[in-house]
Amino acid sequence: MKRICRKIFLSVVIITFSNALNAQHADSTGAEPPSLVKWLTLKEAQEQYKKNPKPILVDFYTGWCGWCKHMMKTTYSTPEIAGYINQWYYPVKFDAETKDTVYYRDTAYVNRGTGPRATHDLTFKFLGNSISYPSTVFITNNYEYILNSSGYLDVKTIEPILIYVLENIYKSAPYEDFKKNFLKTFYDSSATDSKQIKWHTFNDALALNKATPKKLLVFLNTPWCNGCRVMSKTTFADTAITNYVNKKFYLIDFNAESNDTISFNGTTFQNTHANGMPFHQLAISLSGNTISLPNTIIIDENYKVLDAIPHYLAADVVLPVIYYYGEDAFKNMKWEDFSKKFREKQQPAAK
Repeated sequence: MKRICRKIFLSVVIITFSNALNAQHADSTGAEPPSLVKWLTLKEAQEQYKKNPKPILVDFYTGWCGWCKHMMKTTYSTPEIAGYINQWYYPVKFDAETKDTVYYRDTAYVNRGTGPRATHDLTFKFLGNSISYPSTVFITNNYEYILNSSGYLDVKTIEPILIYVLENIYKSAPYEDFKKNFLKTFYDSSATDSKQIKWHTFNDALALNKATPKKLLVFLNTPWCNGCRVMSKTTFADTAITNYVNKKFYLIDFNAESNDTISFNGTTFQNTHANGMPFHQLAISLSGNTISLPNTIIIDENYKVLDAIPHYLAADVVLPVIYYYGEDAFKNMKWEDFSKKFREKQQPAAK
């Protein structure tokens, strides 16, 4: 199984610059500066995507755009960023004013404008009528998800976007919310792991459960999963979650690549590294034989798996979930009804 990512990146707020600023920094020579990113044509990226799906990153630029050149010389010439993009993305450098006929998903796009700075139809398709350069478009999930980030992106700005798209965090959280927690995790020196939350190993939690039965809340993660790190530092550090989890659950920090031997529910599980996979047998079993990180797994006092929720989850998403299972509401109430009532109590109607 291909791992999601290997490097932790940092982030900051997205900065958008207008075409006027681009023009002020234009390079009169028109020369394209080199970068460390191994750029592909759109045709090459789509051909490779068919063989091995990975997100596609499209850099929309023009020959007169100074900020585009600056991004090539800075962001895309940073070894860590370039290496990450080369490994986990199909990077495409697209001249937004090209006169070429370009095919995207078997549809031909042309430049129907006149004059030296006419905009190509493919540029309009992705950027709409809000054209600014550079613009970076991220395409993933069989071309169904597209994110557009307008303006110059420095290293700290592009990092969280790369992770947000690659780790499928877009499936479970708005970008602005994730970015806020990402910044808190990696850039806020005052933010530390919660000292109040009680983390346990799997074996320790099982031993504790024999003496005092509680439900198990398993946080399936790996050290290289960025969404996992953000959840650990923000979601589980939230005071409301900390207080309730400590009361109702044994919270388990379970590294999916652990080499521990764990006897669970009558079966002994190990990490056999079968078929070249790095994941522990129990991690695979608990997540329904499909590893998705992070994964939040709820197990009852008798070791029955009640739920497994994949992807990054913010505190406001986790809170009603742990109450739903912690209060045994799942036994007599549908999740939709419970969550609605829970949120109504948390956010009473304005007078």
